[in-house]
Amino acid sequence: MDATYHLNGAFKPTAKRRADLDGPDFYPTPRWATVALMDNERFDGDVWECACGDGAMSKVITDAGNKVISSDLYDRGYGEIGHDFITTDRRQPNIITNPPFNSAEGFVARGLRAADRKFALLLRLAFLEGAHRANTIFHRNPPARVWVFSERITFYMKGAQIAGSGTTAYAWFVWDKSDLGSTELRVFKPGYKAKFGTQKPTSPL
Repeated sequence: MDATYHLNGAFKPTAKRRADLDGPDFYPTPRWATVALMDNERFDGDVWECACGDGAMSKVITDAGNKVISSDLYDRGYGEIGHDFITTDRRQPNIITNPPFNSAEGFVARGLRAADRKFALLLRLAFLEGAHRANTIFHRNPPARVWVFSERITFYMKGAQIAGSGTTAYAWFVWDKSDLGSTELRVFKPGYKAKFGTQKPTSPL
């Protein structure tokens, strides 16, 4: 577990702190945030969405042309249930997910072993900070690319009324087994939120 994700300060929006403290956090990923990744990163082969929730991200990846294996530790009504990514021995060519906020470092460690080609995690941009992560992740196994959002992502608890805008910066952290070495910082072009921010029909279960 990543202790910094439990800070009761400005590092995390109030609603996210509430979810982490009350139980397993569940914030479906806005469609446009996944579209931005799929538009700018190529994933050859199957993709495992290992914290699939209600399938919001899996459906976008499927629409992009990849076969998706979806699983989650909890029953959100989608995918294979009861799979703990932190302890699993399963391997897949690629992994794409928005990990639980209190397990981000564990997902990085497991992803390094479970993905044969690429794995991408949607994380706070502030994940770049911290001496512990500098020593254990960024100096030893740095991501190939960090895609920073030029537009703020707003996460809502399932069923919550959508209003306002986010205050936390996010990025896609992409580890690429074919591109080892230093980390390249890239920025998504503005426009994804406006173009893909509203829900559109996605592939069925």
